[in-house]
Amino acid sequence: MSEPLYRIAPLLPEHCREICTWRYPAPYDIYEWRPWELMVSLQEEFADLRLRDEQYRAVLDREGELCGFAQLFPIVGVTRLGLGLHPDRCGGGNGAAFVRAIAEEARRLQPEHEIDLEVLTWNERAIRAYRSAGFEITDTYERMTPNGPAAFYCMVWHER
Repeated sequence: MSEPLYRIAPLLPEHCREICTWRYPAPYDIYEWRPWELMVSLQEEFADLRLRDEQYRAVLDREGELCGFAQLFPIVGVTRLGLGLHPDRCGGGNGAAFVRAIAEEARRLQPEHEIDLEVLTWNERAIRAYRSAGFEITDTYERMTPNGPAAFYCMVWHER
């Protein structure tokens, strides 16, 4: 059996600093983070140590290089995934394995939880990867983004 493409590890401050430098082409730039120093000063998201320890993980490749991150957000009976792949690795054909590794970690931590995620309806590249990883669209709704209201799909994971 071959070694998995990805492994989940604690998200360290040096990972956070690097993630804050990632730049995506439009329209994917909506997924960019604020500068690390500003996030620390505001104690936003993974800059908050407690939140980082409880919800965030690094996704490393076989060589131990940071290739993405995951948020495992707890909701009653559900673990909602948030995730980000390094911009240089987007569109490379490994998105399903990346998402599956994160979903499997969520299942390991909370085996009784449903696992879902939200995705902007225009993000066809991500939707293809999520479907290939075993997610199915279960709902469509609108919610706020940094650019105003937008349509989202909720997708639920069905292990294969």
